[in-house]
Amino acid sequence: MSSKDETAAWAQTVQEVAKRRELSYDPVGGLNPAGGPAALCPGGTNRLTGQLSAGFWGASCDADEREEGGLFSKSVVPHAVLAKAHVPDLADAMPPFNVESLEASPEDIIERRASRHRVQFESIEFNERFLATVPSEYDPVALREMFGPGLLDWVTTIDRPVDFGVSERQLYFHWRLRARTREEYEAALDAGAGLFTRVCREVEEHGVHTYQPGPWHAGLEEFPDA
Repeated sequence: MSSKDETAAWAQTVQEVAKRRELSYDPVGGLNPAGGPAALCPGGTNRLTGQLSAGFWGASCDADEREEGGLFSKSVVPHAVLAKAHVPDLADAMPPFNVESLEASPEDIIERRASRHRVQFESIEFNERFLATVPSEYDPVALREMFGPGLLDWVTTIDRPVDFGVSERQLYFHWRLRARTREEYEAALDAGAGLFTRVCREVEEHGVHTYQPGPWHAGLEEFPDA
């Protein structure tokens, strides 16, 4: 299969996911009309929007896109899926944070530590697999207290490198593809749902109000109390 054929086949695969899960599909994600809620993944290739998985409203798109193919037949294909959800309630309850797989090079890790605080958790396995950080102006203790053993244990069961966090009042989940198949894409969305629901549960257990999951998390409607 040529690279161009792979690109078309992948787009068709994403559209199959959209049909199976009743999601809207955009070849390239656009902006919402002026005055409406902000769109997620604007500019993202093969964007899906809606209830990505049970209880997980948001948008997803291609990520880690790289050029592949021979000298006369090259195209850009994804090596990961990025899913996002609007979470202003969570952003108010915890500091912005990033959790990154430690498969990154040591040089990259050192550079990020210079401007951020690393958060160490009680889970040794989690600390060995992931680098969790908050911006230097935030206290890492706040995030450490928010992440319970259940969330940490669940993250370590994911069978591949993943990155996630809350940034600019959005939760993001980055899943590296092992194959460009429908099953792989749906596994990414289901894992994103697992993260979303567990982070919400942690916040609720600390007595912080959160909205019920709905289209507002996907930028399809305003939040109920907006």
